[in-house]
Amino acid sequence: MNDIEHLYVYVCLFEFHLFHDSYYNQAAGVIQPERMKEMTKKSIVEADLEARSPWSSYKDKQEVILSPPTTAVNASITIPGSKSLTNRALLLAAMAKGTTQIEGLLKGDDSYWCINILKQLGVHVEIQGESATVEGINGEWPNRTGELYVGAAGTVARFLPGLLAAGQGLWRMTGSHRMSERPLAPLLYQLAAMGGVFTYERIEGQLPYTLEAKGLQGGEPVLAGSISSQFISGLLMAAPYAEQTLRLSIDGPIVQREYVEMTLEMMRKFGADSNVEDEGQVITILPNGYQAPSAAIVLEPDVSTCCYFWALAALTNGRIRVEGISLRTLQPDMEMVHVLEKMGCSMVHGENYVEVTGTNQLKGGFTLSMKRWSDQTLTMAVLAIFADGPITFTDAAHIRHHECDRISAICTELIKMGIQVEEHPDGLTVYPGIPQSALLDPHDDHRMAMALSLIGVKVPHIRIANPGCVSKTCPDYYERMEALGLKVSWL
Repeated sequence: MNDIEHLYVYVCLFEFHLFHDSYYNQAAGVIQPERMKEMTKKSIVEADLEARSPWSSYKDKQEVILSPPTTAVNASITIPGSKSLTNRALLLAAMAKGTTQIEGLLKGDDSYWCINILKQLGVHVEIQGESATVEGINGEWPNRTGELYVGAAGTVARFLPGLLAAGQGLWRMTGSHRMSERPLAPLLYQLAAMGGVFTYERIEGQLPYTLEAKGLQGGEPVLAGSISSQFISGLLMAAPYAEQTLRLSIDGPIVQREYVEMTLEMMRKFGADSNVEDEGQVITILPNGYQAPSAAIVLEPDVSTCCYFWALAALTNGRIRVEGISLRTLQPDMEMVHVLEKMGCSMVHGENYVEVTGTNQLKGGFTLSMKRWSDQTLTMAVLAIFADGPITFTDAAHIRHHECDRISAICTELIKMGIQVEEHPDGLTVYPGIPQSALLDPHDDHRMAMALSLIGVKVPHIRIANPGCVSKTCPDYYERMEALGLKVSWL
């Protein structure tokens, strides 16, 4: 391990022991009742409303209250485009030579801030419904100064710096409160070594900072694969506009390797010349720029969002078919449907759909590695409550540094409802139980809110604070839940 990786592991272990020592009886390994009461009384994490975009649907709502439907869910639905693919397509289209048409755009907070930044940089972007037309700038940003706000968009915060550094200009980069805490250093240090000049205002390697761009040299950088695949994607996306060939070596296994493959696939659609060696550990990109594709880029549905609706089918012994998606997708969260089969559900699929039918009793009693599909750790933790045996989730230490410390946060909220959990440095174990109604804190995290809301399909009067955070991924999430039969009310 290098110094960055050692620091990352140390922070994860420190956070784990801090939580463990505070809330668990060391000898018995159980929650202390007085600590449970203390946790329930704790104030809700304040929402960062600045990071909500005009595409957010619930900015004025303090709580959403959910109760079970009268019948099992039974529907065929469509889901908006992938958040990850949307921002990759928008940024590459902006850099390319020519005009790109994008279909199936996700209109959420992250894509709004991405588009807003592109317009500030002088890129012409026209949005009509779920379609975008982007006039590329061929690597030369028209507006070479300004202040760019990324909101809470990790993809923009990790993908944009390299694309800016490959050009010429001076920009101040800022983000949401949480985005300013999330790790960027491994990527920014590599960009600095390749020619970017970063001046940090608070903490080195984090937002906010000023970037003076003078072009990227290329070369042979080395990045650790264990912290975030977005660091790797951020270097790769900028490489076609470097002065020399980039030969990126990746040290150690890659967290969520499929997202790097998604990046490379999108780059190829824009004509990038790439070569992958050593089972994906060495990637070479030639400095030949991007060319807008002649055909429209059609984005797949967001499989991460699909999973919440397949989970509804699993929990109600119902049926949800998602149209427009195939098992062949590179999106790693498709692993969810195979795990649902292991839990007793049934799955059918075709060229253009995936359908899940639930079961009377979900099966548990096993351990799952979440390394490839860690975004569904929270969803699976909720499903585990209703299984017939405990489920342990491992290999997800990196999600402590997402929109919140997701491992600590989900443990905290499940404990509020009387569910027994054990927190581990890289995951958790959830024991089956009967959740009690409670006011749940999503910690201003869209995936926390959407996962915890699933409990409302089984338990009446589940309250979720600050529901507007779902606009990062699925701005109309609760309208969709209501259309499927859940009882939804607001405060």
